[in-house]
Amino acid sequence: MSKELLQKINNPSDLRKLEPSQLPLLAKELRAFIIDIVSVKEGHLGASLGVVELTIALHYVFNTPEDLLVWDVGHQAYGHKILTERRTKFDTNRQLGGLSGFPKRSESVYDTFGVGHSSTSISAALGMAIASQLKGENKHHIAVIGDASIASGMAFEGLNHAGVTDANLLVILNDNAIGIDPSVGALKNYLTAVKEGKNPKQNNMIKSLNFDYSGPIDGHDLPTLIKELERLKKVKGPKFLHIITTKGKGLQQAEEDQVKYHAPGKFDAATGEIIKKSEEHLPPKFQDVFGLTLVELAKNNPKIIGITPAMPSGSSMKFMMEAFPERAFDVGIAEQHAVTLAAGMATQGMVVFCNIYSTFLQRAYDQVIHDVALQNLPVIFCLDRAGLVGEDGATHHGVFDIAYLRCIPNMTMYAPKDEIDLQNILYTASLGLKHPIAIRYPRGRGKNAGWKQPTAFEKIEIGKAKKLKKGKKVAILSTGTIAANVTAALQEMEDLDHFAHYHFGFVKPLDDKKLHKICDKFSTIITVEDGVTTGGFGSAVLEFAAKNDYVNEIFLCGVPDYFIEHGTVDELQQFCNIDVDGLKSLFSTLLEEDED
Repeated sequence: MSKELLQKINNPSDLRKLEPSQLPLLAKELRAFIIDIVSVKEGHLGASLGVVELTIALHYVFNTPEDLLVWDVGHQAYGHKILTERRTKFDTNRQLGGLSGFPKRSESVYDTFGVGHSSTSISAALGMAIASQLKGENKHHIAVIGDASIASGMAFEGLNHAGVTDANLLVILNDNAIGIDPSVGALKNYLTAVKEGKNPKQNNMIKSLNFDYSGPIDGHDLPTLIKELERLKKVKGPKFLHIITTKGKGLQQAEEDQVKYHAPGKFDAATGEIIKKSEEHLPPKFQDVFGLTLVELAKNNPKIIGITPAMPSGSSMKFMMEAFPERAFDVGIAEQHAVTLAAGMATQGMVVFCNIYSTFLQRAYDQVIHDVALQNLPVIFCLDRAGLVGEDGATHHGVFDIAYLRCIPNMTMYAPKDEIDLQNILYTASLGLKHPIAIRYPRGRGKNAGWKQPTAFEKIEIGKAKKLKKGKKVAILSTGTIAANVTAALQEMEDLDHFAHYHFGFVKPLDDKKLHKICDKFSTIITVEDGVTTGGFGSAVLEFAAKNDYVNEIFLCGVPDYFIEHGTVDELQQFCNIDVDGLKSLFSTLLEEDED
């Protein structure tokens, strides 16, 4: 369709020159623009389509960027980016060197707060509002948060504080009854009752927190949205607007299958049909290896429990939820609760698999230490999306888990090298452990196209490393699936017999016996990991060497000490020099130095 109005809008000042009657047409153009780009370049589709009218109304009514707008998570911010001086660059979204897929302060003055994880918007916007008060500035501060994110504890903390201030804060609840998967919990049921008019006005929990509550209103009705936002501009103190939207609005398939079209990959912009990739003869996704293995284990062990914080599809906990619904729990966006819930179950002898993306376990660090490790409860943490995750970028890379977990007493940590290794460590953990364990594995597919849904398992000996290849001069120590890159690099080396390769699945406890033998035999040691080198696996090896007075040359390969931006996993591994070519080059250089 024509994009005549959109082509004339480079920033919100241009938007405000339009007549209100022109805005519905602009909404259609903006939707079509998002669909056209995302269909080819991929990204988060449904959330952005659902807030097109809200995005236009906010920038039309408020004087952004002087008025401060914070988007929660940021999945829904594509329209915002397009209207704020980034339309001509939007085709670079989520690509190496291009726009971030999330709001990012260094990218634009209109991105007032960097986001990527949920439930931060209310606290951030309140902080801005209080700061404006202290500086004597007359600004508006708006937080846009979804019904899944507002159920998180941090959002309640922000609401609780805001309600006893007179801050100029507007919280907009974008209620579409879905996050990545459908929203869950008592608050979701409460909001449904409010939408259906079943909740009496005197029983409004938001009003009880001293907010001026209005709504629910149709979030796709531009005239009503604009009228209500104009009214709220004149209301002092904390305000709360409840709007109802449809995730995927404007694309039939995205409205009908909101989970699949959250981030559908490439699709036909005209028909909405997803362009299917042939998965025949492909290795399995690591998340599916986890999910299918868990179901197999649960068949024979009634004490096995599965927990995920709002990621049943992404983590493949959905398989357990389908097979044993009474023993699998989606607790919503509540990582702290998920960890302590698991701890509580573990005190009663349950075998608890708590599946959390590596980047999101950061949100429950105190619970891991205080509620699990300090009490030495054998919770099994399954950390999906460990390592570099690609286009979601710095907010989502799971590169810190080794560093922040291995320093915790009582914690065991394992990084399987492939699919078989993953299923076997899951089996081993299910048999009963004396300590909590974290099992980290990456996003994406493995290497074993012949992998089958598990029926037979092998117990792994705790704390033991494996020699994958004999060698004479240089020892390479890898942990996790990055072993595949090491193996591929070595296969291209002319002096193949000079390199030994060891797989240290257990980052903690380290195989001290094996390390003594390695340090005695090899003067040069290389560690390779897909996590940060500061405090990571390589650091553990250096600590061992220092403690035992070894003077070997030890070189650390991994993610450097700064935040890695977005790009494909291959591009980012290349940037960190842990791709096959980068490792091959390093191995060659160090071999030459060793021979000198």
